[in-house]
Amino acid sequence: MFEINDISMIYDMDTEEKMYALDGFNLKLPDTGLVGVIGPSGSGKSTLMYCMSTLKSPTEGSIIYNDRELTTLSNKDRENLRRNEFGFIFQKHYLVPYMNAMDNVTVAGTGNVKDIKEKAAEYLKTLGLREREFKKKPAKLSGGQCQRVAIARAMINDPKVIFADEPTASLDHENAFNVMKILKKYSKDRLVIVVTHDRSILSDVDMTVEMWDGKLSQVTTATQKEEGEE
Repeated sequence: MFEINDISMIYDMDTEEKMYALDGFNLKLPDTGLVGVIGPSGSGKSTLMYCMSTLKSPTEGSIIYNDRELTTLSNKDRENLRRNEFGFIFQKHYLVPYMNAMDNVTVAGTGNVKDIKEKAAEYLKTLGLREREFKKKPAKLSGGQCQRVAIARAMINDPKVIFADEPTASLDHENAFNVMKILKKYSKDRLVIVVTHDRSILSDVDMTVEMWDGKLSQVTTATQKEEGEE
């Protein structure tokens, strides 16, 4: 689904000492599954996600998504791609404070209003919210509940790819692992990319991409991990 070739992201282009957020590497991701991208702060993991999701453009290299070169798309085509095929989850839930949980999910929906509301209710229930909580605004929900609403919002258009940037960083361990279970289930027939610095939440991923100083330090699949443990 994603094929990344010789990608670089350079900041301070006009200075003598350039800063490489991404430093020229290749990477190929599967069509479906849960992929963890891990590394310390400043390793380039979030920059990689932003480039893959078209929120940023790399300085050099190409990103192929379903046979489309993302770096050459117009702004309008990028917006359509993000709206129709990509979903986003961030460390902060970014819910609209004056909207209730249900409205925060449906506001991102496209298509028939009735169908969107039914789908939103189904997702919220699956994610553990009760119907009486659908009408609560973010201030009346716990941090874990808000993040689950954000996940439902990300899934409302059934995106082919979900990009999750530090989705569990503000949650306790129990809620963090519950979120990862939900994303794992969704990844059975779609691609979910989780960017994190917390290795403990990546125990059930299908591929781990490790980054350091803008480069890939190691890429491991679940099969390779199992073989290494034998």
